[in-house]
Amino acid sequence: MEPRDGRSRAHRAPWLLALALLLGAQPGAQAEEPSSEFSLVEVMKGEPVALNCTALGAHDHFVLEWFLADRSGFRHRLASAERQGSELQGRVHDSRGRSPPYQLDSRGRLVLPEAQVGDEQNYVCVVRVGAASIEATTELRMFAKPEATEVFPNKGILSVVDDSTQEIATCHSRNGNPAPQITWYRNGQRLRVPMEVNTEGYMTSRTVREASGLQSLTSTLYLRLRKADRDASFHCSVSYHLPAGRRGRLDSPAFHLTLHYPTENVDFWVGSPSTTEGWVREGDSVQLFCRGDGNPSMEYIFFRLQDKQEDVLKTNLEGNLTLEGVQRGQSGTYGCRVEDYDAAEDAVLYKTAELRVAYLDPLELSTGEELSLHLGNSTTVNCSVRGLPTPALRWTKDFVPLGNGPTLSLSSITFDSAGTYVCEASMPTVPLLSRTQSFNLLVQGPPQLSAEETQPQTEGGWREGEEVRLVCSARGYPEPKLSWSQLGGSPAEPALRGQGWVSSSLTLKVTSALSREGVSCEASNAHGKKQHVFHFGSVAPQTAQAGVAVMAVAVSVGLLLLVVAAFYCMRRKARPGCCQRGEKGAPPPGEPQLSHSGSERPEQTGLLMGGASGGGRHGSGGFGDEC
Repeated sequence: MEPRDGRSRAHRAPWLLALALLLGAQPGAQAEEPSSEFSLVEVMKGEPVALNCTALGAHDHFVLEWFLADRSGFRHRLASAERQGSELQGRVHDSRGRSPPYQLDSRGRLVLPEAQVGDEQNYVCVVRVGAASIEATTELRMFAKPEATEVFPNKGILSVVDDSTQEIATCHSRNGNPAPQITWYRNGQRLRVPMEVNTEGYMTSRTVREASGLQSLTSTLYLRLRKADRDASFHCSVSYHLPAGRRGRLDSPAFHLTLHYPTENVDFWVGSPSTTEGWVREGDSVQLFCRGDGNPSMEYIFFRLQDKQEDVLKTNLEGNLTLEGVQRGQSGTYGCRVEDYDAAEDAVLYKTAELRVAYLDPLELSTGEELSLHLGNSTTVNCSVRGLPTPALRWTKDFVPLGNGPTLSLSSITFDSAGTYVCEASMPTVPLLSRTQSFNLLVQGPPQLSAEETQPQTEGGWREGEEVRLVCSARGYPEPKLSWSQLGGSPAEPALRGQGWVSSSLTLKVTSALSREGVSCEASNAHGKKQHVFHFGSVAPQTAQAGVAVMAVAVSVGLLLLVVAAFYCMRRKARPGCCQRGEKGAPPPGEPQLSHSGSERPEQTGLLMGGASGGGRHGSGGFGDEC
């Protein structure tokens, strides 16, 4: 298989060496001095390359030779080829220990399988045609991509107090060709540090040729650090060469430094649970946080100011203090201090904050749990509370707002005023801190009575024996007792209308006696009684109603008989003389006369004849007048 020769110059370089012989030279002309040309072939490590050496023009005989020129200029013969007719006969004389060895293809090209670092040499091709000769030199340049970039940052604690430079990190790039370049970056920005030592920063570089012939580069970065570098991200980048003037890049992983820098500022605050204005609820656990901006973290001292004296509460390295179940007496000024001896003399290393504990005591009402008043009376109820910050008070009755403030005014009391009144204390700045207290208002007075009566079923009024349901409702305090003038009333129970009403019902049949006397309902309690009488007006008697019913039945039966008689006449219409009372004579022609025997029943004959005598009217027969 012929080796690929298009791999030079990043896999697509053309044949860079072509030897041109002057054509049309006069036979027997003197040989001129050989002319020399130079070209460059680039190839990646491990790829095959073929060096071209071709005589242009039609020549039946020429000799081609390949030489390796060392640095001293001495040429080592590698291969030769001679053309006889249409064939080129060639062979390799010396591979100079190369593995795999050089090859010469059928076109006279020198083939180097798997380009290696040692192949970076100058190759000379000489072509002789008769007495004329020409040669060309090809420089072979091999490129190797280095391994992944490694960085080794300084793992120690670096002080920003030091005025001199400190070692930051070392970057390694191994087995590349030619030697790569290393660049340092901070926060993505290139660090333009020189190679000469100075007080702000510099870098050193060292290149090593490995046994394989490849080159490795090591670079070390030195910087004078500042406090701003505590969060800085550093990395190094390796730039390496590729054929055709291209370049590749390999970045190292990013790293951060551990810096020692003194404290300049201290922050101190009250943590959760807290409210919008910094209040905390009594009974909650509260956290105090203290943070200095120095590193490493120093010792934190928590204290409370009392009479301008510091009462030390706790000392730790974490900067946290928890107050369990704070009480109102713990309100005051708290603070923390950072012990950092490297800090500047003018640095403020302590901070204070106010701890405000919100509390709310149970509410007190000027009345007890129950308040009893008489109808029409007036009174005021006071709601008192102790809390911090100052709580807001509001009154409600059955969840309906009545007003704000500590005083509730009740005037012209009615039964509708009875119910449960609630005083609620809340703090807008402490949403979850609230309390309530309530009392029940009882209104004393004689009963109020309300009656409901079932209307009669007919427009004419009540009828004897019809059923009626009577309902009496009453309210008052004490709760009124309901009674009826007739037996059968139901026990009193709370009415659906609520608001203290109770009701009782009575179901009975209407009679004339009840119409005269009426039915009374009475509500009574310790303050009085109230009565209502139900009247039914005139009550129609039961007998008249029965006569009307009998008359209606008789009329219905008569109408039914008339319909039956009319239907029968229609059936007999085809017979002459039918349904014609009093008409006498012989039957129509063609119809035989009927004779009746003496055994015929007189009832039937009399009914059909319509007369009182069964055998009268000359015995002419009953069917002649049948209807």
